[in-house]
Amino acid sequence: MKKHLEYGASLIDFNRQFSCSIRIRCINIHSINALFCLLGDGMVEFVIGRYAVVFYSTLTCILTAVVSLQYMAMLPVSAIFGLLAAIGWYDYSQKSRSVLGNYPLIGRFRFIFESIRPELRQYFWESDTDELPFSRNQRSMVYQRSKNIQAARPFGSILDMYDEDFHWLNHSVVPSHITEDDFYTTVGEGPLAYNISVLNISGTSFGALSPPAIQSLSRGAKLGGFAHNTGEGSFSKYHEAGGGDSIWQISTGYFGCRTIEGHFDPEAFSEKAQREQIKMIEVKLSQGAKPGHGGMLMAPKVTPEIAETRGVPAYQDCISPSSHSEFSTPNELLDFVEKLRDLSGGKPVGIKLCIGHPWEFIAIVKAMVETGKRIDFVTVDGAEGGTGAAPVEFAQHLGSPLRDALVFVDNCLRGAGLRDRVKVAASAKIVSAYDIVKHCALGADWCNMARPFMFAIGCIQARDCASGRCPSGVATMDPKRFRVVDVNDRAKRVHNFHRNTIVALTEMLEAAGMTHTHQLNRRHIVRRLSASQIKLADQIYPRVEINALIKGDPVEDPRLAVYWHRVTGDSFRPIDNDRVVS
Repeated sequence: MKKHLEYGASLIDFNRQFSCSIRIRCINIHSINALFCLLGDGMVEFVIGRYAVVFYSTLTCILTAVVSLQYMAMLPVSAIFGLLAAIGWYDYSQKSRSVLGNYPLIGRFRFIFESIRPELRQYFWESDTDELPFSRNQRSMVYQRSKNIQAARPFGSILDMYDEDFHWLNHSVVPSHITEDDFYTTVGEGPLAYNISVLNISGTSFGALSPPAIQSLSRGAKLGGFAHNTGEGSFSKYHEAGGGDSIWQISTGYFGCRTIEGHFDPEAFSEKAQREQIKMIEVKLSQGAKPGHGGMLMAPKVTPEIAETRGVPAYQDCISPSSHSEFSTPNELLDFVEKLRDLSGGKPVGIKLCIGHPWEFIAIVKAMVETGKRIDFVTVDGAEGGTGAAPVEFAQHLGSPLRDALVFVDNCLRGAGLRDRVKVAASAKIVSAYDIVKHCALGADWCNMARPFMFAIGCIQARDCASGRCPSGVATMDPKRFRVVDVNDRAKRVHNFHRNTIVALTEMLEAAGMTHTHQLNRRHIVRRLSASQIKLADQIYPRVEINALIKGDPVEDPRLAVYWHRVTGDSFRPIDNDRVVS
C-alpha cells in the first residue's frame, strides 16, 4: 500500500514538473514571438539575420570605445570594429552592388573568392589535363625545360587515346640519327635573306609585357640563335638591349613609324628598319585572339617611355585602328610590302593574319600571281591565340582555328605555284615539340610561341594581364611588381626552354625516321575521328597539287574551287555576275 502511495505521489510530482516545463516553454516561445513582433522583421535581420555582422560590429565598437575611456588598450579593438562597421554601413547604403546591399560586409567574401578563383582552381581543383588555356602538364613541361629539369612523366600517358580528336605522329621501324639539329628555313632573297629557326618568340609588345620581360626574351633569343617578334608596340630599347634577332611588326597604328596624324612615316620606318638587329618586317593584318578589332592603350598607361617607343604623345589615349590606312586592296597591300622592303634595304617582308573570309586571302595570292610581286612569308595566327585582353565573343567565336587555317593557306599557295617562294609560319597555342611537328606536317615552315616563353620567364597563367597587377611581374608596367624579374636568370630560362624543345623535336624526328622538319607532311599525322575510325591527316585535308589553280585542275578544297576565279587583286571582295559583293 505504501509503495502505491509513493508511486502515486511521484507521478503527481512528475506531472506538475512536466506541466510547468511546458508552461515555461510556451512562455519562452510566446516571449520570443512577442519580441520579434515588437522588433519587426527589419530589426530581426539586424539582430540574428544578414545584417547581424554590421550590427554587432557597431555595437562592439561603441562598447569598446566606452571601455577604452578607462582602459586605453581597448582603443585599437574599437578602431578595428569601427572600420568594419563603417564598411558595413557603406555596403548597406550603396545601390550599385546588390549582393553587398543585401549582405553588407560578409558579401565581400564573394568578391574576394571570385578574384582568386583562377588561382584556387589552378592550384587545388584543376586536373593535370584541363586546358584553361594551358594545362598543368603543359605548364610544368615548360617550367622544367626552362630550368634544365628533365620533362619526363612516369607510369604512362594520362591522356585518353580513344577520345575523339586524339592525334599522334607515326613512327618508323628504321629510326634516323640526326647529328646536327640545324632546323632553319631561309626567308626572302638576296644578301639580307634570313635563316629563321623552326621555333621563335611570337609578338610580345613592350607595354603589354614589362621592360625586364621584353629584355629577357630578346636576350634569350640571342643566346639560342632564334628570333623575337616585337609585337605591334614597335621595336623598343628593351628589345635592342637584349640583342636578339628581331622581327619588327607593323600594325594598323604604325607605332614607331607614324606621323602625328597616325599615318605611315617612311623616313622613321627606314631609319629603324635598317638596323642590324631587325631581320624581318611583318605587316599585321589581324590577330587570332581578336581579329578585326583594334586596340586602345589608355592615357594613364601611355608613359613617356612607351610614348617614345610608339611615337605617340604621352598620357593620351593610344588608339590602334581595326584596319590599315595605307592600303585597301590586295594590289595596294603588295605595293606597301614592296615599299617596306625597299625602305628596309631589302629585308624580308611578310604578313600576319587570322583567316576569316577565305576569298580575302585568295585575293592576296591571286594578286601575287597577276603582278609578280611577292610576300616573303605568311604568319598564320589561329583563333586559339592569346592576348592581354579581348572581347569575349571575339576570343571565343571569331576567326579560324589554326589547324584549318594553316591547311587552307598551304593549299592556296601550292595551287598558285608560290609555295616554294612564300614561307609559312604557324602561331597560336603551340607549346611542345609535338605541336611543332604537327603544324609543320600540316604546312608550316616554322612555329612561333608567346605564352610558353612567358611561362619560361615566370608567368603563372593568373590571367590578369590587362589590369597591371600581374603577380609574376611579366605582364605589368608597375616597377614594384616587375622588380622581381631578373633579366640574366630569365634569359637563360628562355634559352633553355628553346634548346630543350629542339632536343625533344630532334628525338621525335629520329623516331619517325626523318632528319628535318621539311620532310614532314600530312601523311605522318594520324587523327582519331571516333572510337572505331582513324584517318591520316592527308585523308582529312587533301593536298592541292602544285600549280593546280593556275592550270585549272580540280581541287578538293571547295573554298579554292569556288572563289579562285571570282577574285582579283583590285578588291578583297569576290565578284558575282560582274559586280562586287560582300
